[in-house]
Amino acid sequence: MEKLTRRASVLVVVSLLVSVLCLPEPGFAQRGTEIVEIDPRSQSQPFPHYWEHMFGSGRAILSMRESYRRDLRDVKAATGFEYIRFHAIFNDEVGIYDEDGQGNPIYNFSYVDQIYDGLLENGIRPYVEMSFMPSKLAAAQTFQAFWYKPIVSPPKDWNRWSDLVSHFAQHLVDRYGIDEVSQWYFEVWNEPNLDFWAGDPKEQTYYQLYDDAATALKKVNPRLRVGGPATAQAAWVDRFIRHCVDNHIPVDFVSTHVYGNDSAKDVFGTEEAIPRTQMVCRAAQKVHDQVKASSLPDLPIIWSEYNASYKNEPDVTDSVFMAPWLADTIRQCDGLADSLSYWTFSDVFEEQGVIKKSFYGGFGLMAEYGVPKPSFNAFKLLHRLGDRRIPTDSSSALITKRPDGSFAVALWNLYLPEEEHGEPKNVTVVMKGSLGRHRVLISRVDSTHGSVQAAYDEMGQPAYPTRDQIAALRLAANLPPPEKKSLQHGQITITIPPQGLALLELR
Repeated sequence: MEKLTRRASVLVVVSLLVSVLCLPEPGFAQRGTEIVEIDPRSQSQPFPHYWEHMFGSGRAILSMRESYRRDLRDVKAATGFEYIRFHAIFNDEVGIYDEDGQGNPIYNFSYVDQIYDGLLENGIRPYVEMSFMPSKLAAAQTFQAFWYKPIVSPPKDWNRWSDLVSHFAQHLVDRYGIDEVSQWYFEVWNEPNLDFWAGDPKEQTYYQLYDDAATALKKVNPRLRVGGPATAQAAWVDRFIRHCVDNHIPVDFVSTHVYGNDSAKDVFGTEEAIPRTQMVCRAAQKVHDQVKASSLPDLPIIWSEYNASYKNEPDVTDSVFMAPWLADTIRQCDGLADSLSYWTFSDVFEEQGVIKKSFYGGFGLMAEYGVPKPSFNAFKLLHRLGDRRIPTDSSSALITKRPDGSFAVALWNLYLPEEEHGEPKNVTVVMKGSLGRHRVLISRVDSTHGSVQAAYDEMGQPAYPTRDQIAALRLAANLPPPEKKSLQHGQITITIPPQGLALLELR
């Protein structure tokens, strides 16, 4: 019995020693934790905020609404964006084109002026998508399926199409001055490879549409910037450049679109399964390589539409999934595009008709009644990244340096919406060579930070929230103040929930 007691005592001592020896030392991360190192001596590279240069929106006439302009101001304050793109500046509802009793053109720029004045007064320049065909200029009354029924027919008279573009551009130069308008972009049409263009054959008749418009613009003033083909699914870019070069047609940039749920067959002509976490930047790589291999390798590349989905999917575009998806898309596409324009900044939007409920999977950063979505808050956090990028081996981190010498680090835990069993992730950020104390501010977007979903569910998901409910939703959408922490032994460990995004600011 005494031997057994002595043996048990020895085992307890040994067990305690093992426990002590296995305790993590200060300065070392816990096992299973991802390590993200910041080396201040690493060679950094420029990191222009190409993802917040421009945003898309519905159609031109919506920009005259106060709800649209309120959302515009909120997104401008959060991101500092500079350009806006929308459809249908030539639609009948804008009133730009008519004909008299003898069939002679009549131009009216009253609403055009109100639209562009409103943008400029809010510090936003137009990215002018020249579409769609005025009814009296159309060869046929061929409508696309949108609720507002845009006419997608070629013109009945190609010279009158050129004259419309000429009068439009000349009016803008006369009103705003060439020094201003030369800073705008003019894009010819929208997605002519889909049902937004009824020319036959599509590609060849689109080139005629582009050629006449580009030539007309340059005759007004050669400083005006023009580009295309504004295709869906990253299509036609290489052939479009070749067409312009071979036929001496002016082109100042190329533009195209892609969505995270586009199919590999449509974008690449393959049967592979590409997840929505990779599709946008796989397409960006494709177009980047096409431009670099062309006769105009330095043409700016503008993705004038992109998003995680082209459908109305509430568990995608209204959800916290968008926060890590945006961060990861920005990481992957860095260096492959000059501008990545998120579609759209606001759910003041009517392609499918009048909104039937507040959260329906709309494309906007702002839901109906000006309620910010998690995507808005993600852009707000990512705006605080620096303008120099420091390399990292992590595929779920962006390390940046600001002009004042501070660091901003984005970390995320990306799971697809259909992956229901995501796990929290521990991440330890290590500042190499750190001896002193560094203050750290931590901001988050996840299911409990900057998301209205819980508050909306608690209300019973009302289709038409009351004023008090709208105020409560806006309050729930606000980002809380950053957590204030400090580096201990040159490091800090945080936990990121599934579909979460965190921004660490180290000063």
